[in-house]
Amino acid sequence: MRTLQPKSGLDPGPRQATAWTWFRVGWILLLLLWSPLWIGARVAAGDTLDEIQRRGELIWGADAEGGGPFVFPRDDDPTQVEGFELELARLLAGRLGVTARFAQGPWDKLPDLLERGDIDVVLNGYEWTPVWAERFGTTIPYYVYELQMLVRGQDDRWRDLDDLGARPAGRKARVAVLGGSAAEHEVRRRYGGAVELVLYDGNTDALRAVELGLDGVDATLQDLPIVTFYERRFPALRRLGDPVAPGYYVVLVRRDDPRLLQALNRAILACWQDGSFPAVLQRYGMWNDAQRRRGLLVDERGSFQVDPAAPDRPETEGEGARARETRGGRLWRRLPLLVRAAGMTVLLAVSAMPLAILLGLGIAVGRLYGPALLERPLGWYVEVVRGTPLVLQLYLIFFLLPELGLALPALVAAVLGLAINYSAYEAEIYRAGLQAVPRGQLEAALSLGMSRRLTLRRVIVPQAVRIVIPPVTNDFIALFKDTAVCSVITVVELSKEYYIHARSTGAVVELGLVTALLYLAMSYPLALWTRRLERPLQGTRHA
Repeated sequence: MRTLQPKSGLDPGPRQATAWTWFRVGWILLLLLWSPLWIGARVAAGDTLDEIQRRGELIWGADAEGGGPFVFPRDDDPTQVEGFELELARLLAGRLGVTARFAQGPWDKLPDLLERGDIDVVLNGYEWTPVWAERFGTTIPYYVYELQMLVRGQDDRWRDLDDLGARPAGRKARVAVLGGSAAEHEVRRRYGGAVELVLYDGNTDALRAVELGLDGVDATLQDLPIVTFYERRFPALRRLGDPVAPGYYVVLVRRDDPRLLQALNRAILACWQDGSFPAVLQRYGMWNDAQRRRGLLVDERGSFQVDPAAPDRPETEGEGARARETRGGRLWRRLPLLVRAAGMTVLLAVSAMPLAILLGLGIAVGRLYGPALLERPLGWYVEVVRGTPLVLQLYLIFFLLPELGLALPALVAAVLGLAINYSAYEAEIYRAGLQAVPRGQLEAALSLGMSRRLTLRRVIVPQAVRIVIPPVTNDFIALFKDTAVCSVITVVELSKEYYIHARSTGAVVELGLVTALLYLAMSYPLALWTRRLERPLQGTRHA
């Protein structure tokens, strides 16, 4: 009597047939997952300006999480955004004879989205730098910004900017800045190692850290428009010294779009000449003398060049931020948005987990019962996927594939990334479950005349599935929380929705509690269901 034993080396033919059946099932699933690659592939051909006018839309990318006055959710209708850049986008689109469509994306990933072709332009407070000018086409400036230092109002240790580098407190001053911003570069240039930088992902987080003295933070350097907009929300802070380091906000376009770049330059200039954009700046309290010193020099492609004449230090004008809505209003208006974002979280989880389970089961069966040539490749797959972070895998799927001429929609890439990541963990769980099935069960099934394929399908796998219910369900609950990582590829799920509105409204605690309750509401029923499924198994074990 022959028995079915993993890697026994005996009777390889039938065993290989069974393994190859599962292997083909896995490949079919992968092909189904990857089919959108060819469907959603973008061909980088033609002229972007012509494409914009053909579709009738200018798709501009920005991050509403950054807050005012750039782009932020409206108080009366959080499903919509407002901000001076939204109004500028509409003005520019009107000059091109089209409408403007806002596309949400992580601020530091907007240039990557532009290169992928997901958006036509980046319009979100991007400062002109030689690096951006080398990588992209940069329009003439639409705004001249400056940097303003803020400290606590009652902290009398600081009288001017030089005091921050003089250590009057007996230690290095800690200055909070937005990571990767012009403010970070200015602090490094001005103070060198005399102060300690503290990097934040959000402007309001840095302002709040100074206000509360979190982690010893003494000051923050912010773009002047941000200071003007948020001053009333942080009354405990005061300006230290005059604005410094003027620079330019520009629109980024792809380098191979000179016609679009030149058209945007003409549109920006026209919006300034007819007074439409200065009127927008007046409404947001952003008009000042610096705007009269905008640079207009461009190279032969139409990209902006810095005027060698250094502008004088301007005075600021205008009111600060508008009054904010009540705490109850903040929560009530944004609750439906959080619930909708929770739906996206559920969609990601319930789409990715079955694929991860099927792929993981196929890998486990292939490693245990497949031909020897599959054992090492499948083992490497498990180790590589488990040994690299999910965020890196999402980046490779979402940002690297377009470099090969293929592009996945963000939702498909997110589901694929989660499924691939969790398939490695499921493979190990199912491998343990398969090995836990007593060998006598295999022998009994074969002695009854069952084929090896039927033995796997009706005897081995069902018992393994029953054994691994607790760890698989635990992974499913963990997957709900790991969907938050998908925000790095522009999928707005529950965590990202929370960050956007928490930073734009300041309702960090209220919205945070609602978000936590929504996560609990999604995961707790799974825990109860798992316990119910475990009861028959526990009874069998006790018997």
